[in-house]
Amino acid sequence: MALMTAQQYIESLRKMHTRVYMFGKKIDNWVDSPMIRPSINCVAMTYALAQDPQYKDIMTATSSLTGHTINRFTHLHQSTEDLIKKVKMQRLLGQKTASCFQRCVGMDSFNAEFSTTYEIDQKYGTHYHENFKKFLTMVQDNDLTVDGAMTDPKGDRSKSPSQQSDPDMYVHVVERRPDGIVVCGAKCHQTGSVNSHWHIFMPTISMKEADKDWAVSFACPSDADGLYMIYGRQSCDTRKLEGCPIDVGNAKFGGQEALVVLDHVFIPNEYIFMNGEYDFAGMLVERFAGYHRQSYGGCKVGVGDVVIGAAALAAEYNGVEKASAVKDKLIEMTHLNETLYCCGIACSCEGCRTKAGNYQIDLLLANVCKQNVTRFPYEIVRLAEDIAGGLMVTMPSQKDFESDLEVGKNGETIGDICHKFFAARDGVSTEDRQRVMRFLENMCLGAAAVGYRTESMHGAGSPQAQRIMIARQGNIEGKKKLAKDVAGIKS
Repeated sequence: MALMTAQQYIESLRKMHTRVYMFGKKIDNWVDSPMIRPSINCVAMTYALAQDPQYKDIMTATSSLTGHTINRFTHLHQSTEDLIKKVKMQRLLGQKTASCFQRCVGMDSFNAEFSTTYEIDQKYGTHYHENFKKFLTMVQDNDLTVDGAMTDPKGDRSKSPSQQSDPDMYVHVVERRPDGIVVCGAKCHQTGSVNSHWHIFMPTISMKEADKDWAVSFACPSDADGLYMIYGRQSCDTRKLEGCPIDVGNAKFGGQEALVVLDHVFIPNEYIFMNGEYDFAGMLVERFAGYHRQSYGGCKVGVGDVVIGAAALAAEYNGVEKASAVKDKLIEMTHLNETLYCCGIACSCEGCRTKAGNYQIDLLLANVCKQNVTRFPYEIVRLAEDIAGGLMVTMPSQKDFESDLEVGKNGETIGDICHKFFAARDGVSTEDRQRVMRFLENMCLGAAAVGYRTESMHGAGSPQAQRIMIARQGNIEGKKKLAKDVAGIKS
């Protein structure tokens, strides 16, 4: 079975014994939890679209390992065309869900691991690359969702992993056995962790010899003994528990983050991809980060398309869609959004073949892409709020609009009053106005803002992380030479 259906994916999660905690309690039926299910629906969309003939070219690929048709989220990029299709696929899914669909981190870890393990083996004669190919073949054949886990808690960030007072601040090896290793630690802010079948754990920074025990990468099933997750809070997330889907804004789809804890988890040798080769930790980090920063030129653009559409609807429902100021704001939002897309496409077009044979994006342009993503969605959201108006954050609840409690002298109910005074322009229902306002609130300030606005800042590394990479990749010395040549400077 190379391609699962959306329903098969959801049912596959039910068969797992993943340990999930939320609000201080263990969640046994987390698949049907109203807090978690919207994020599962997002991942399910990656399976549903792969089954749709309309999207076959963009959602599926031919495996370089088996020759089978596979979901593109499990693919090793074989050309710049593949890199471009990845960005287009991510934009499509952002348009369909207006949220984070969570499989990107796994896809990006696959491609980073493939090339890095190859180069580790070349230097040290290890067998990590073969381990990884066997693992990925299993993932492709079963169409599994895999979470790429990189972000350690870090503790005192002025100190290296080996200098921490608590060694668990970075995932590390606590015991080496003939048949594998035992690991401890945690990964923070893990997108889609609860909804994943497996995890790939990677280092989060460059390391030195003293950090050998922390220079570790491996695959692990999400329900492994000793692994558990503590679900992350999002703004306005308990609205999902109130039974008022309009107030949620985007009731069907949503993102997800969690703290993933490894408490003496055993990892068999066949799932180990790095074990002490500290000099390759930085390479793996940079390659994964580059792929993931490319991703934001697709997924955030697709979500941005929906935000722009919602802002245009809000203007139309308010009767101001023809105002020149509103038109100009929508033009600016579109300009910013398409600029992000240009960056995602550009770093894909300029990609190159790695020693292992898969394709890598242009690292400089990928970091430029993500640097723009740390800024432009904030302006897009600001303009959306400007167009929507204050009702976006002051509107009564869905229950008020549906209330039959009489309060008026002529027998008007609370619902009657709300519909009367929050009416839209003629021909537009009050409910439609409610829905678009709550949707924009959710995207700009609520739970969805975590996956759009705030994640645009911190996802795939903070802005400073990209600036460091831009400084490394920017070739200032080469540019100085160009200036000297043109200016006739000989020294």
